[in-house]
This record gives sequence, C-alpha cells and structure tokens, in this order.
Amino acid sequence: MGVGTLLLTAVLALIGYLFLRLRRNMQHWQNLGIPCEEPNFLMGNLAGVRIKRAFPDIWIHYYNKFKGTGPFAGFYWFQRPAAFILEPFLVKHILIKDFNKFTDRGFFHNPEDDPLSGQLFLLDGHKWRSMRNKLSSTFTSGKMKYMFPTIVKIGHEFVDVFGEMIAKSSIIEVKELMARFTTDVIGTCAFGIECSSLKDPEAEFRVMGRKALTDHRHGALGIAFLNSFPKFSRRIHLKMTPEDIEKFFMRIVRETVAYREENNVRRNDFMDQLIDLKNNQLMKSETGESMSLTIEEIAAQAFVFFAAGFETSSTTMGFALFELAQNEDIQKRLRDDCNEVLARYNGELTYECIKDMEYLNQVISETLRLYTVLPVLNRECLEDFVVPGYPNYVIKKGMPVLIPCGAIHRDEKFYPEPNRFNPDNFKAERVKNRDSGEWLPFGDGPRNCIGMRFGEMQARIGLAMLIKNFKFSVCDKTIIPIKNHKESFLIASESGIYLKVERVQV
Repeated sequence: MGVGTLLLTAVLALIGYLFLRLRRNMQHWQNLGIPCEEPNFLMGNLAGVRIKRAFPDIWIHYYNKFKGTGPFAGFYWFQRPAAFILEPFLVKHILIKDFNKFTDRGFFHNPEDDPLSGQLFLLDGHKWRSMRNKLSSTFTSGKMKYMFPTIVKIGHEFVDVFGEMIAKSSIIEVKELMARFTTDVIGTCAFGIECSSLKDPEAEFRVMGRKALTDHRHGALGIAFLNSFPKFSRRIHLKMTPEDIEKFFMRIVRETVAYREENNVRRNDFMDQLIDLKNNQLMKSETGESMSLTIEEIAAQAFVFFAAGFETSSTTMGFALFELAQNEDIQKRLRDDCNEVLARYNGELTYECIKDMEYLNQVISETLRLYTVLPVLNRECLEDFVVPGYPNYVIKKGMPVLIPCGAIHRDEKFYPEPNRFNPDNFKAERVKNRDSGEWLPFGDGPRNCIGMRFGEMQARIGLAMLIKNFKFSVCDKTIIPIKNHKESFLIASESGIYLKVERVQV
C-alpha cells in the first residue's frame, strides 16, 4: 500500500471518528431519556440564532416548553450537551451551595494572544479567583461615594441635552441617549477621559462602544467552533476580539496610565485603583500571591467594565422609561417619591439620598425582572454532579450549564401576572419572602456581578434626574411590544425606543 493511500485512509478514518463522536454527543440526552429538543448538527439547539431567532427568545421558548419535566432539560450548546436548569433549588446548588463544582463559565478566552479576553467575566479557575481577589476592593461603598459626584455632574449635562432635544422635537429616541449617558459615565470613571458622547453621538468612545458589542472577529462557523472547542481554540492561538477594538482600548489604557503616572494625577476612579494594583509589587494575597497587575490585565478589566457597564445600565434605563411611559400612574408615583426624598435632602442629590429612594429601586428591580439584560447565566461543571433527589439526572464533568434567569423571571409560579410591569413585586416584604434563585439579574453567589453596585448607582442617578425634570409617554412611533435584537447575546430592542417627552411643569 502506497504512502498516499495510507495518508488518505488515515484522514478518512479520522473524519469518520470525529463524525461518530459528534453524532454520539448529539444523542446524549435522547439516550438517557431526559427531555430535550432534537438538535441541529452544527448549531445544536441554537439553530437560527442571530438570523431568525434572538437569544432571549430561545431561552424563554425552551424554558416554557420543558418546565415541570424535571430539575433540568437536555440542551445542546452548539455541539456540546448542556444542562438547561429549570428549578430554583438547583440554581442555588450551582451558584452557591456547590459553587466549587461550577466555578467556571467555560467561555473561550486566550489572554496570551488576545489580551482583552483576559477579563474577569471570561476567566476560569485559579486565574478567575486571583483576579476577583485583586478587584474585590474596587467596588466598595466607599469607592462608590468617591465616584458619585462625577456621575451627578454628567447627569446634569444629560438633562441639558434632553432639554435641547425636546426644544427641537418632543419625540425622542431614548435608547441611544441612555447609551451616550452611560458611555460618558463609564469612560470618565474607567478611563478618566471626557468622552463627550452626549454632545457628539459620533464621538470615538461611543463608536467603539457600539463596535465592541456588535462587531465580531469571526462569522457563525467561527463562533460555533470557539464555543464548542474553547480549549483547542486556545491551543491553536485563535483570537475573538476584532483587531481595531483591541488596538483602540490597548492604546487608550497605555496612554492613560502613562499620563497619570508621569503627571501624578489622581481621580479616585476605577483606573486609579487598577494603577495602584499595577504599582504595588509588595502587596500579597492571603496565599502569598502578588496582587499586582500587568498593563494587559488593566486593559482587559477596564474594557469589560466599559463594555458591560455602559450597555447594561443604559438598556435598563431605556426599558424603564418604556414601561413608565405606558404606566403613567407608576411614573407619577415615582416622580412624587423622588421629589419627596429630594426635599428631605434640601434638593441635593447625594449618595444617601439615592439610597433612600425606595420606589425608584423597586422600579429598577422590576425592569431588570422583565428585561433581564443577561438573560442566561453560563457555568461549566468541574466534576460529575448528581442532582439531589434525582439520581437519574447527572451533570457530567466538562458540561456547560445554562440558567435561564430571564425566563425564570417571567414564570407565573414566582410572579403573578408575570408579563405586567409591577414595581410592587419588590416591596420589602415580598423580597424578604422570595427565594434568591427567583431573581438573578446580577447572578448570585461568589461569582455574581462585581460591578452591581456601580451599575445600580448610575441607573438610579440617571432615572432620578430624568423623572424629576421630564414626563414620558408613548407616541405613534413607539413599538409595543418590544422586539428583541437578533444579534445580541444580551437583551436589547431591535429598533429604537421612541417616546414623547415633555418638561415637567413646576
């Protein structure tokens, strides 16, 4: 037999082996008798995503189809069998009680070749624990108080821009305006840069912020490959961040760090804290590990703080205004409550004043329930896990785990009239009696959202200032109900949110 024939035989045998292995993977749940939908060979149960279906719609459809059938349903995350969680008790095991078995998210990341992928959200194992430990002091209440006046200052500019816009037209597209406000907030607090996107919608930071969420380095096949084989993708040095986005954020961070160090500039913001970690070579963790950061690690954390921070808060604010415009009684109650609290603080919006606006907090919590920005929480199982009380339900080592929190938030079993906007769902007594696994906009347990306090703070400031000064109502251009954007992994409206805006008559 010739060498060529041998090589061809070997290649065909390898292809056949891979085909049979993939086919066996795609029959995993069927063979165990655990409910699931038949998968697409390439996309698993995500067939049509970003083209015909939005991610949030997939999670809600799957949850409603299989809830009540068991603690989880079978799912295929591209070509990997995954567990699609259906019960809050199992959510608590994964996020809290048995967290050490579900520490990782299992997403692709490759900090050596793709520095911006070395962000806290994507890191796994020891690297995640180490980075979380280093950043744990950056979002304390004391640090939030330092940043508060900066956000209020941008908030005043926000109100001015709103006023200028309604002087030209009472119909405003609020989604983009919210994003410009939070871009300026995050740009200032994370990079110490006056982004000016409120004044100029095409400012460089706003353009790059949009691109960071919409642009991809790879097409559908590449994304499926990275998610199906993240470890192998790392070994062959694949990257996921588009080149222009990487160059922009690496340049901005290097320039910012160099300027502050050379000129001894302090702003009491997120970047200051990252620079302190970079320069404190002597500080050690409890395990004796150095707490210092490299310039690439600083860039990665600043990048995720920017990309995640501006989008999540702006989306929440936009959807809150959308619901308040349809529920004028709730909007009036919110305005009255905000004004009443402000009066107690002599009209000054302070850190303590915002915390006392209880109904505002209820409105934001209810918005996050109905429009959960990250509608699914991803984890990866680190060792075989038998679901307590269900010996036939086993989550295998290496298996992706999907917690469809956005769908859980719309389950009538947990929230009466689940599709109605009702801030009273978050009255103190109801929150006290609610299982923590039934409200998860920021996750839960040791790997919850580290920037939760900051995100809530900027949303509260922005909404309080808008509601105090403006009245919002629906108009002919308001699309009801909202349609989800098909290309976004996060929840986002397919088109703009157009509302009628008027100044409040004092």
